[in-house]
Amino acid sequence: MPVPAPSVPGGGRRRNRPGTQLIVGAALIALVALVALVSLVWTPYDPVATVASDRLQFPSAAHWFGTDRFGRDVFSAVMVGSQITLIVGFIAVGIAVVIGVPLGILAGMRPGRLGNLVMRGNDILLAFPGLLLAIVFGAVFGAGTVTAMVALGIGSIPAFARVARSGTLQVMKTDYVFAARAANRSEFRIALRHVLPNISGMIVVQCSVNFGIAVLAEAGLSFLGLGTMPPTPSWGRMLQESQQFLGSHDYLAMAPGIAIAVAVLGFNLLGDGLRDRFDPKMRSNR
Repeated sequence: MPVPAPSVPGGGRRRNRPGTQLIVGAALIALVALVALVSLVWTPYDPVATVASDRLQFPSAAHWFGTDRFGRDVFSAVMVGSQITLIVGFIAVGIAVVIGVPLGILAGMRPGRLGNLVMRGNDILLAFPGLLLAIVFGAVFGAGTVTAMVALGIGSIPAFARVARSGTLQVMKTDYVFAARAANRSEFRIALRHVLPNISGMIVVQCSVNFGIAVLAEAGLSFLGLGTMPPTPSWGRMLQESQQFLGSHDYLAMAPGIAIAVAVLGFNLLGDGLRDRFDPKMRSNR
């Protein structure tokens, strides 16, 4: 009869419990996602409707986060702005994963001339941060949400390529990969069956970290006028528009600022928690 795993501190059962960082990060992200989903079907007011009589009203029962200089409800704008934040993050990270992970696996499985060529191109791209690419793309193709998403996605490719290559090099040294090659399995099949499943944890962690970076970068671009264009609500643009009212109407900056901080903190904590779950060394230390 099997003996149950010990439940004492440091025992097997304790290690399977999610860490505090993972729980808090997932809760914060769930909050942002819930607000975005609710805003698809309901907001207290039309976030782009201007009402001259409601200009610069302080937070109250009618307007929880107050109103801006055009009489728009700040709470409704923050709710709709969460949609842009999540969309930009998903698309940017998706572009980086779809392009960067295959390149990293290819470089790891072909560490010779082909792998070096891929990584040198990756290093060249790494010299252009996503934020700088977004500024250049905005000047060439015009500022907008699509331009920001594409630029941030391309700028994140090197990070995913490096992570995928590092994990692939470790997997390629394992006995089951040697056995698969001895059985004349194709490189494509080895990559799908052995490499990708074993590096998926690293990729998920990188996705979480880069999602937070994309959220912050989109807010910065919108703050500079190179991201989401008006009248579509954006947390970064709300910060930019609140500058001239700092000191008299601080709530205009507090609402989007806290929203950005919650989203970025959530993804960073989630990334740290996932890293602890997937990294064997971190599990053993815990």
